[in-house]
Amino acid sequence: MEYSREIVDPASVPQRTLSNGTQIPVIGLGTFGSDHVTGSQIAAAVLDAARIGYRHFDCAAVYGNESLIGEALQTVTRTIAPRKDLWITSKLWNDKHDRKDVIPAFKQSLHDLRLDYLDLYLVHWPFPNFHAPGCSIDSRSPDARPYIHASFMETWGEMEKLLEQGLVRNIGTSNMTIPKLNLLLQDAHVSPHCNEMELHPHFQQPEFLAYLQEKNIQPIGFCPLGSPGRPERDRTPEDTSPLHDPVICSIADAHRFHAATICLKWAVQRGEVVIPFSVNPRNYTQNLRAVTEDPLTAAEMDQIAAADQRCRLIKGQVFLWKENQSWEDLWDLHGDITPA
Repeated sequence: MEYSREIVDPASVPQRTLSNGTQIPVIGLGTFGSDHVTGSQIAAAVLDAARIGYRHFDCAAVYGNESLIGEALQTVTRTIAPRKDLWITSKLWNDKHDRKDVIPAFKQSLHDLRLDYLDLYLVHWPFPNFHAPGCSIDSRSPDARPYIHASFMETWGEMEKLLEQGLVRNIGTSNMTIPKLNLLLQDAHVSPHCNEMELHPHFQQPEFLAYLQEKNIQPIGFCPLGSPGRPERDRTPEDTSPLHDPVICSIADAHRFHAATICLKWAVQRGEVVIPFSVNPRNYTQNLRAVTEDPLTAAEMDQIAAADQRCRLIKGQVFLWKENQSWEDLWDLHGDITPA
């Protein structure tokens, strides 16, 4: 498990080709610091990660750090890599779903990130329900409501306008389900180029992954390591950790790598783009190297596929819209959108 500070050639990082021909690096640096990492630490990690070879950075307005990251990106484009070599994602937060708010919210992120365009803009959650930072899982917005397709299509229509205006190269969704995407694909003028979703060896979502690949929508996996630093409100007693899975640990020992490296190799080899978060130089360097060398065998991929625990870690309880609901209501587990 040796650690090398050696720079990784960005050209050695594989890319996925999206439905419109755009190419996205298969690994990016996530920038959600949960409740325990400051914006300044994350901005410093962005700058240093660019130095060692990262070109893909996954941001969001709700993370509260885009202005600091913007300062780091200015330094990146001035001293490390031109803007055209970077991939920058941001996301529309839940309190900006109204038609009049989408484009101003996008432009605020663009301003904060100090960019002229984004490579990808996502609707962060399909629900227009939001919450205060650091709230408990029992918190509910007084204006919370269920998924309403007509309302979501108004939001999506503004996303399409951003694309038409050349302000963003690709648009997409996040935290969606197959029933919701079916409706979106039926009514949208432009289909999502990407869908960001929880994916790791203990939550593999094989049916959803196959669906996205069939529809030519690129899956982007957040929490690819099982999110060991997720907020306390997202932790439940039944949670499991892929980093402690005996199958993954055994494969890691055979390769002389950390279990995190095996999780990332597995994800990329099954077709995902991954966005692991870290502000530790050792960790984010190893994460980048993981996708460029020593692939897993077909047998090892099969062993990990069999280790699925169907354990969702980011359950989203704060986005529920009425009392006495379970988090399962957010995820359309029975194949239909949960009614109001």
